[in-house]
Amino acid sequence: MSALYSIAEIRQIEHAAKAGLPSYTLMQRAGEACARLALSLVAGEDEIHVLILAGPGNNGGDALEAAHYLSQFDLHVAVALHADEAKQPDDARHALQRARESEVEFLDVADPGHLASQRWTLVVDGLFGIGQTRPIVGKLRACVDYINTLRCPVLAIDIASGMNADTGSVIGGAGCVAVRATHTLSFIGDKPGMHTCDGEDFSGDILLESLDIEESCFVTPHARLNELSLFSSALKPRAGNTHKGSYGDVIVVGGAHGMGGAPVLAARMAAHAGSGRVFIAFVDDAPAYDSVHPELMMRQADRVEFSTATIVVGPGLGTSRHAHDVLSRALDAQGRIVIDADALNMIAAEPGLQHKLQDRAQHTSIITPHPLEAARLLDATTAEIQHDRPQAARLLARHFKSIAILKGAGTVIAFPDGEIVINTTGNPALSTAGTGDVLSGLCGALLAQGWPATQAALAAVWMHGRAADQLVDLGVGPVGLTASEVIPAIRTLLNQIIRDHAR
Repeated sequence: MSALYSIAEIRQIEHAAKAGLPSYTLMQRAGEACARLALSLVAGEDEIHVLILAGPGNNGGDALEAAHYLSQFDLHVAVALHADEAKQPDDARHALQRARESEVEFLDVADPGHLASQRWTLVVDGLFGIGQTRPIVGKLRACVDYINTLRCPVLAIDIASGMNADTGSVIGGAGCVAVRATHTLSFIGDKPGMHTCDGEDFSGDILLESLDIEESCFVTPHARLNELSLFSSALKPRAGNTHKGSYGDVIVVGGAHGMGGAPVLAARMAAHAGSGRVFIAFVDDAPAYDSVHPELMMRQADRVEFSTATIVVGPGLGTSRHAHDVLSRALDAQGRIVIDADALNMIAAEPGLQHKLQDRAQHTSIITPHPLEAARLLDATTAEIQHDRPQAARLLARHFKSIAILKGAGTVIAFPDGEIVINTTGNPALSTAGTGDVLSGLCGALLAQGWPATQAALAAVWMHGRAADQLVDLGVGPVGLTASEVIPAIRTLLNQIIRDHAR
């Protein structure tokens, strides 16, 4: 299991580890691990110049300890120091002394012009660690801006300076800066903020270093990364003695005038993902059939009975009074339901619909908002949602007593008990109209086939992203990939992982 630890949990683990170790032990281990990785990143270079940015506190101490180790090799090491020695903790002060006694050049971090006088082979970012709370400003910002122009590898210690390790947002919000690392060496454990919001863009390749801390010091995590093992138990080959009734019915509810494509995409995905029968319940006039997939059955929403099927409600639903009444009836159904798009917007606007959703707690409900829809549901702004995506997803799941899939970079899947899973598949190719409809249809198809709700949500998000990754690897995207192209790719992937799991 790929555990993710919050800042508070990392502090707790670190405190427990230090209680059983001599002082300075963890900093020595961290500095040596950083130096080893740094050497691997410059291997093969002829003339090596390493710039180490060392800030206040233990993160800067780790950087200084790395400088001490690196100075013992045939390379030039320069430290740009941004710390008041008198205010440094004991371990960091000791590391500074060791660096000064080594063959290390000290530079002024506040002078980007001085830093730019050398051509760097590698930059090590030890300015700020997970404890940073204030944005990077002034001359230090100019230093970060300069670092971000370099084309050499940039190795961040624990987390890129300027990034929030819990949320993945740049500290200070819009207009503020963070170091754009090509590699991050994360100490003790992985952090949620490196995998959602801006985290992936600023963390680069993430490597973990436990610092040889005893297993007994670790706490139980409440977040983890999404991976195939979390839902593999639901991957079962189909038995020969089955029929369409064995794989459930999906009813996609939507299709207001001018928005008929959204439910068609969701329905096509549900069929491609293995649903026995797929219906589209249109709130406006239904077409006679889908000329591409005539196996989809078209109905008027008023004439559809919701009680025996898995419902996907919201794609192209609109917000008319008629749409409202159809949504209300869908929420009254006792079966499994996936709620997306306009259905979420109407729920956000009306307390009565919110209560209906909350009252479904004993049944399966999955909501799939993007950040703007989440903002409406939580009476917040999109910026507030993006500022702390893990917390927003937790609030959604708890308030609406549902599994919440907060879409976006590093989609967060949250559960009513407060546990979250952050997805690592997917890419900007999915930033196009209709891909959310595809995801909701995939969720519905897995639920209809009897998958447990937790595994259905995790698998749908993982496969949705993974299929897009595979298409990009084949040269289909990221620019110009369409939602329709993702559907058959998901079918291929689903069948492949079922076969692989059966071996």
